[in-house]
Amino acid sequence: MPTTTATVAPGIERLLTAERGLVEGRKVAVLCNPASVDSNLRHSADVLFEDSGVSLAAIFGPQHGFRADLQDNMIETPHGRDARRKVPVFSLYSEVREPSAEMLAGLDALVVDIQDVGTRVYTFIYTVANCMRAAARHGVPVIVCDRPNPINGVDVEGNLLDERYASFVGQFPIPMRHGMTVGEIALLFNNVFDIGADLHVVKMGGWRREMFYEETGLPFVMPSPNIPTVDTAVVYPGAVLFEGTRLSEGRGTTRPFELIGAPGIDGEQLAEAMNARRLPGIHFRPAFFEPTFQKHATQPCGGCQLHVLDRQAFRPVRTSVELIEEFHRQNPAKFAWREPPYEYEHDKMPIDILYGSDQLRGAIEAGTTADLVAGWSKDEEAFRQLRRPYLLY
Repeated sequence: MPTTTATVAPGIERLLTAERGLVEGRKVAVLCNPASVDSNLRHSADVLFEDSGVSLAAIFGPQHGFRADLQDNMIETPHGRDARRKVPVFSLYSEVREPSAEMLAGLDALVVDIQDVGTRVYTFIYTVANCMRAAARHGVPVIVCDRPNPINGVDVEGNLLDERYASFVGQFPIPMRHGMTVGEIALLFNNVFDIGADLHVVKMGGWRREMFYEETGLPFVMPSPNIPTVDTAVVYPGAVLFEGTRLSEGRGTTRPFELIGAPGIDGEQLAEAMNARRLPGIHFRPAFFEPTFQKHATQPCGGCQLHVLDRQAFRPVRTSVELIEEFHRQNPAKFAWREPPYEYEHDKMPIDILYGSDQLRGAIEAGTTADLVAGWSKDEEAFRQLRRPYLLY
């Protein structure tokens, strides 16, 4: 077993030491996936299963599955049984999005150990919220083992979601980049949005809000198939918006969300125009690539790669809004928005679901994105005030 020099202890380690009384002698289930590991890469399901004082009764998996082997949204994961640990595996991205009464029957607690990426549209935090709702109805305590926000716990960016555009990629009015850990946002959801679960958050040891993931010393395991690195997570809060366009967001390449483009795009012209904008912390390199699957599969694409040079200065949401604007400006006749459905929503445009309102689409088409971005400051400050009571570090 490898050993690390981690300076941060994830919540799962403290659960079985300092907070052991929460699970000692109890029958528990765990919400987890491959990124649910301790500082020595032991999987949390094994940590619980192999502990003689704890009885592991079931495993729950989020989008992409317990083993994170399914690529995209709107691909449901089947239920199954884990042969190694001899327990059922229930998919919460299937015909159900939250545990049923039968799935929770006989449990003394539901343990949550899931790695979030700090972005509103990443569905794991809503699976946590759904678990809390179900657990509240059925009287099962929820224990969230906290993990780092990989892109720091300081920065907040973007508009608050308009609740008329709520979906499984945005249940609550929070900004695109929320700057909270999964434990903190569980507390906020539980209290501000009246879920009312019996919730306990097991804090990390040694984590500081300004940390990016590499500074924790913890091993990084990709939480889903298209977040392979911390670099991906850094650009994701903005680059995910390209899912709402017909431009490739780099799925089917080794640099998803860092490579953006489409057939017929002059990557050199695009990169030159973007670098002339002098956006903070970012350089746009002309890039040409051929996705192996998803949008424009096997077709040569021109575009750019996002190279983040200064993570503290970089603003991912603003950057991607301006990049969408530039694609549209250079070739409005070829630019197109993706059509529904998206995340099982059939009556709204995917870009509106992702952005959390129809304002971005309108601003791109009207050429008023500068006003749109300037308007975020009010929402950002409102959210900083809202989240303040729930910050644990």
